[in-house]
Amino acid sequence: MPKTEKPKILVVNDDANSLFALTSLLTQWAEQEAYEVLAARSGQDALRQVLMHDFAVILLDVNMPGMDGFETAEAIHQRARSANIPIIFITAFLADELDRLKAYQRGAVDFLFTPVIPQVLHAKVAVFVALATKNEELKRQARQLSQRTTELTATNERLTREIEERESAERQNHAKDEFLAMLGHELRNPLSAISSAASLIGLPGVSADGVGRARKIIQRQSQHLGSIVDDLLDLSRAMSGKILLNRAPLDLAALVAQTLETYRATGRSADYELVNDLDPGWVDGDATRLEQIASNLIDNALKYTPAGGRIEVRTWTENDDVVLSVRDTGVGIAADLLPHVFDVFVQGSSTLDRAQGGLGIGLSLVRRLAELHGGDIAADSKGPGGGSTFTLRLPRIEHQAAPAVPPAESGGAHGGAGRPNILLIEDNDDGREMMTMMLSCYGYEVHSAADGHEGVAAAARLRPDVALVDIGLPGIDGYEVARRLRADPATSGIRLIALTGYGLAEDLRRVMDAGFDRHLVKPVDIDQLTEAIGGCVRVPVRQ
Repeated sequence: MPKTEKPKILVVNDDANSLFALTSLLTQWAEQEAYEVLAARSGQDALRQVLMHDFAVILLDVNMPGMDGFETAEAIHQRARSANIPIIFITAFLADELDRLKAYQRGAVDFLFTPVIPQVLHAKVAVFVALATKNEELKRQARQLSQRTTELTATNERLTREIEERESAERQNHAKDEFLAMLGHELRNPLSAISSAASLIGLPGVSADGVGRARKIIQRQSQHLGSIVDDLLDLSRAMSGKILLNRAPLDLAALVAQTLETYRATGRSADYELVNDLDPGWVDGDATRLEQIASNLIDNALKYTPAGGRIEVRTWTENDDVVLSVRDTGVGIAADLLPHVFDVFVQGSSTLDRAQGGLGIGLSLVRRLAELHGGDIAADSKGPGGGSTFTLRLPRIEHQAAPAVPPAESGGAHGGAGRPNILLIEDNDDGREMMTMMLSCYGYEVHSAADGHEGVAAAARLRPDVALVDIGLPGIDGYEVARRLRADPATSGIRLIALTGYGLAEDLRRVMDAGFDRHLVKPVDIDQLTEAIGGCVRVPVRQ
């Protein structure tokens, strides 16, 4: 701790002898009383001392030339910092009542008459020194108390913050634990069904109808697994900012209408009253991602609305926004859950979501995709049983004329028995065998290779019309396969289709830069694959 300064006494007198006498008297008691003595020869000198020091008491001569004692006292007490310094006037004359009144009005606390009696001077000075010492001690205690209070407040805030962070971490860990348990459950269900169906097909005596049903189960559950993986990958990419939008002007109403038509055509909305009111509204967006938003919102409404319920889908323009609203008459959202419906993992841990199945990350993905488009998404509900409404807002752009789409040709490049020859370059044995069998069933002549080097050699030897190339190949990867085939005049005319598990926009660019004609993300549906093959051979080769 810093050393406490001793109280100071200022003696002001223009007479050198009187000044010396008073300071000498005071100095002999200075060590005993623990104070310091300073001297001033005039009122101006006294004011300079007051500017530099704090004083326990000032002994001020009344009769001084120039600035007398009364004027000096008034000047000292006009300054805020020295306004409360006690002043004892010293005079050689008996002061009448008017002089005393004038002195007290200037802030005097007492009078001493010369010749000064040492014992009286000692007693009076000791009182003010003691007061100054006590005041300084109180100030020091007050500073310590303030500092301690500040430290305790900071400690309390830190503890509160640590408690909140710990509770938040515990909640997040609990939510993640539930999510992982849920993910395991969601993956095991379709895997169990696929395993059972595959075993059933191999059993002796199984009926043709049983085999057909088992195949449909395998197909349906494989699609379900693919959708789970897609949701996880999309959410991970969106949260890490790795989704790049392929923007283009589009009419949101037309996109939503197409999405609704898919639901009606597949019968997914058959048990509901699905109504729509779609006013045109143009946005600059990624059609695939906006369809994903619309599908997630409609799926959410179907999931939480009992059969026979009503689902309303509307689009309209409002100021500078294009708005999509999906309203249902379903189970609604509790007030405590409503602020968190777009949070990652939160919905997945709710009992409602678990009762309906799914990972509960669809709305988190919707919010992130909306933000990437410069928009936002909001949820509203009257509570349990009151239904819910989700409202998407996207920045509106001026109306754009729809680009003319050339009519698609029907059939493959050669049609019927003249289908293009296929080279499949795939290192996964099961995947290569199953795709070869499927394409063969559709009438394609298929050759295969198990790695990149073998694939380049097979392409040079067989000269296929189309090469299906897996990107993650051993030896040389699919990108290098494409570059080598394009660089060789003998194989540069082969149509190249990339098969990959990577679906980001930058992955698409890298695929196309390597010389591929098309880019398909695994798992690839056979209809999607045959369409890609047919479309690929109808257009000029990319060089």
